[in-house]
Amino acid sequence: MLYDVMCCKEYTPMRAKDMAVLLQIPAGKREELHKTLDALLEEGKITVNKRGRYEAVREKKRKDAKKSGKKERIEEKREKKEKRGKNKREEAYLTGTFISNPKGFGFVEIEDEETDIYIPEENTCGAFYKDLVQIQIVKEEREGHRREGKVVKILEHTVTSVVGTVEKSDSFGFLIPDNRKITKDIFIPIECMKNAVTGDKAIAQIKKYGSSKRNPEGKIIEILGHEGEKGVDVLSVAKSYELPMEFPEKVMNQAEKIKTELNEGDFFGRMDLRDWTMVTIDGEDAKDLDDAVSLTKEGEFYRLGVHIADVSNYVQYNSALDREALKRGTSVYLVDRVIPMLPKKLSNGICSLNAGEDRLALSCLMDIDKKGNVVGHKIAETVIHVTERMTYTNVNKILTHADEAVTKKYQELVPMFFLMKELSEIVRKNRKKRGAIDFDFPESKVILDENGKPVDIYEYEHNSATDLIEDFMLLANETVAEEYYFNEIPFVYRTHEEPDSEKIESVFSMIRAGKIKVKKAKENVSPKEIQQVLKEIEGLECEPFFARLLLRSMKQAKYTTDCIGHFGLAARYYCHFTSPIRRYPDLQIHRIIKENLRSRMTKEKKQHYKEILPDVASRSSMLERRAEEVERETVKMKKAEYMMAHIGEEFEGIISGVTEWGFYVELSNTIEGLVHVNLLTDDYYEYDREHYTLTGEDTGKVYKMGQKIRVKVLRADLATRTVDFLPAKEKTAVFSYLDEE
Repeated sequence: MLYDVMCCKEYTPMRAKDMAVLLQIPAGKREELHKTLDALLEEGKITVNKRGRYEAVREKKRKDAKKSGKKERIEEKREKKEKRGKNKREEAYLTGTFISNPKGFGFVEIEDEETDIYIPEENTCGAFYKDLVQIQIVKEEREGHRREGKVVKILEHTVTSVVGTVEKSDSFGFLIPDNRKITKDIFIPIECMKNAVTGDKAIAQIKKYGSSKRNPEGKIIEILGHEGEKGVDVLSVAKSYELPMEFPEKVMNQAEKIKTELNEGDFFGRMDLRDWTMVTIDGEDAKDLDDAVSLTKEGEFYRLGVHIADVSNYVQYNSALDREALKRGTSVYLVDRVIPMLPKKLSNGICSLNAGEDRLALSCLMDIDKKGNVVGHKIAETVIHVTERMTYTNVNKILTHADEAVTKKYQELVPMFFLMKELSEIVRKNRKKRGAIDFDFPESKVILDENGKPVDIYEYEHNSATDLIEDFMLLANETVAEEYYFNEIPFVYRTHEEPDSEKIESVFSMIRAGKIKVKKAKENVSPKEIQQVLKEIEGLECEPFFARLLLRSMKQAKYTTDCIGHFGLAARYYCHFTSPIRRYPDLQIHRIIKENLRSRMTKEKKQHYKEILPDVASRSSMLERRAEEVERETVKMKKAEYMMAHIGEEFEGIISGVTEWGFYVELSNTIEGLVHVNLLTDDYYEYDREHYTLTGEDTGKVYKMGQKIRVKVLRADLATRTVDFLPAKEKTAVFSYLDEE
């Protein structure tokens, strides 16, 4: 069968692991594949080309070789080629990014390779965190062990400055990095201290990167404030990710020149929708309001309007404002502040759809039938006048009949809100029917006091109001993307690729092991199948765990110039159109839409966009990931700080993850902590990789996913942003372990 596959004209030479994926051979049976390939090689039916890929030796050539007595020479040549290939692989160097570990060893991440390469401490060659390095493989991958390498050359230092805490003596100082992956403190000569004192949070520029025996050396370039001062902790995290905190003078000057009010000349060529009833619906503390909605019903058809702030009217291409927006990529929402993509004069002023004020917009006007299908639409430049600034809280109170006073206050808008809820439910049902996946993971809301200290953390509530805005924005994004795909105009799409079938099947296998009915993953799994699995595990104790595993098996959504669809939404066409104040791709496609609406999309313009959009897409994807990471880190830091005030207290939680080093417990307030296996002193616990359980050798006691458990807060660490728990009934005489850690 293997030989027949290789003889097909459609077959292209491939490696054994690619063949295994093609033929859906599970990991446990791949040894049989290698034995079969070896047998075919011995018979002379196949060969290995220069790139190490298998291909068939055609039947005629094989017979001719046999007749002429050349079979032995072919075999000898094959063996020599394999030997040369092996030697070449052993000698080959790989290039990647070095990620250090506080314990001395590290890993090298290779682009387009899923598994990184382990670098023992003695083989790091003094590489610094995130150095671009050249490595040599010294040990190949084997069961239970990843590949092992050796750094042979440092190609580039990518980290040029470090954020940390100052420690000063009489004649010199050190900067202790906040990032624990930077394993050595930065030595600071006394003349380079810039008046920093012990306890200051500061940024040091690296002058010398040191070696395996010598600390790096640097100089203080900025003092952020003293440790413990309000906001300094969050600022330190933001600076460590090199987030731009202040706008350059040129950008601010340009923003200041923008007028704050509209005049009649601004309305020329636009649809005038100022007499339409429309609202913004946002959180209580939102100030950059970039979307408004309107809704009426005529017969069986809903007339939905999604009106988006026309930011591109004020931010011209390649202006100082535009270049800075592209550099930032997105607004970043931290626990105590927002780092905006645009200056506040725009984001909170003329570009914000404030109630009672005329504003320029780009509107997507959709006609929707009773099944939730968009049967007609129009995208237009408009001028609007928002009727009311609503909050999610108040709209939800109206829809749930929870507050008569609120309902009475907005009584003229109440019928529209109920019509919105009606349409939202139809649209959501339609989207779910086609297979859209909904991973309902809790989001954290952190409440800080006037000193920036966390006083409460709870799960952010999704309600009817948040749902309807989400549904309407998704619908507008799909509608816009579909039109511009068929117009064959260069565009920026929001795409989400299909997951790797092997990854999905490994999760499916685990779910089946839990006696839950799941079909075998095909080569191309559909969103509908993932949705069905989520439905099967809904309400079960294991649901959070398996849902997370499924999410991790998915690829990351990104911006691309090719419209390849959005797997998670089960959408063939999708883009980001609805938030140009806070996302650069939205701003960029607004320009394209307006060029097209004004009949200015010439061949030259199309060529221009073809040239610039790939960079816009890749840069925006990278900056989005950076924003998500820094947002996540500041939340983790505040969670650890919050739990420092609750050491010794007990909480109810659910086991959210089980590993060989212990299990994680998530509390109802979304805080997650680790119970280390060394803290389980009542028995010796064995880890079951297949079922993700820890089982006591003598007692038979089991810790498993989804299990409810009462835990005591043992420790919270701001530096590592972690929390340690202990089962509430365990003895607490385990501090020796924590001290060692």
